[in-house]
Amino acid sequence: MTKKHYIGFISILIIGIIAGVYYLEVYRPGTAELPKDVVMETAFGEEFDFTDMPKRVKMIEFMYTQCPDVCPVTTLEMSKLKHELEKEGVFGDEVEFITITIDPKRDTTEVLRDYASRFEVTSSEDGWTFLTGSEENTKKIADALGFLYRDPGSGEIVHSTYTYFLDEDDNLLEQFTMGEDFDREKAFNRIMRTIN
Repeated sequence: MTKKHYIGFISILIIGIIAGVYYLEVYRPGTAELPKDVVMETAFGEEFDFTDMPKRVKMIEFMYTQCPDVCPVTTLEMSKLKHELEKEGVFGDEVEFITITIDPKRDTTEVLRDYASRFEVTSSEDGWTFLTGSEENTKKIADALGFLYRDPGSGEIVHSTYTYFLDEDDNLLEQFTMGEDFDREKAFNRIMRTIN
């Protein structure tokens, strides 16, 4: 293979990879198919019905308040992302966050309300909803997004490490790594690209 052919082959390969990434992340979104028969309770004691969600893009986070590391770091990063989206004037109107506890036995509405307040969320009208519900309903939402978790009985729940970004029709557009690897800039750009 000559140098000219080699450069041409590499160029075609790079273009193919870029096209594939574009197809997977932009052109062909996955469908999350959130269950329509799930009703949960917000941290402020209100009913939250998954059949009655407003048409907004959404970031969904699973966590539990006793988590020693990944969960609070992710929620903090989402709080920073919220502030950036507020500066753009889109948070609450076009973008919402939903945080769901995977430890509903211990994370009562009171516990969840205290957790939410640490991130300056003081009502369900803030555009960021913190939810608790039955173990069955929690699992239905988690399963719809491919989020895995289990309680081995040690008090620390083993779980997946992704947050989920969905468009207004609940198409799953992207997953973001939780914890210190949460890419706030990438998430911000993805959200803005989707709503504009």
